[in-house]
Amino acid sequence: MHAFLVSVAAVSLGELGDKTQLLALLLATRLRAPVPVIFGILAATVANHLIACLIGQWAGARLDPQLLRWALGISFLVLAGWVLVPDAADAQAATRSGYGAFALTVVTFFLAEMGDKTQIVTLALAARYLTLLPVLAGTVSGMMLVDIPTVLLAGHLTRTLPLNWIRRAAALIYLALGVTTLLGGSAPRA
Repeated sequence: MHAFLVSVAAVSLGELGDKTQLLALLLATRLRAPVPVIFGILAATVANHLIACLIGQWAGARLDPQLLRWALGISFLVLAGWVLVPDAADAQAATRSGYGAFALTVVTFFLAEMGDKTQIVTLALAARYLTLLPVLAGTVSGMMLVDIPTVLLAGHLTRTLPLNWIRRAAALIYLALGVTTLLGGSAPRA
């Protein structure tokens, strides 16, 4: 349960103001098809985060615990700084397509999530906890907690959220994860 809750918190805070949240907003306003966009985001996130979890779990099981502890700790500290930098919207995803709203959302969201903060956090959490389903369920839940309201409320939501404060809160969580990992002696498991 701990891995699930940490995953939800880390990814939902990291997603606020992220380029994929802005992409969700862009797709929602351009396509005007909230249900296919939401299900497209869900499908892309499950696929993308499953890949990240599998790689993270593989690395976590095979790397020396001290090396893993330092790599994860430093990764979380880097993410703490990265989350403070605002993302720009992905301009390449804004057109209607013959593939439909669902397919367009799956492809653009999957590609935008590659190498994104939330994918890297997912990989690091899977390596840290070595438990696939709680981390995957938590990271996907965290993404959907942010992106569903974004799609449904479109422009109204992003005008009312204090994104600088949210970025700082996410940075503090990543900083805490980095420090506790570095001080923990070895990477915590499940």
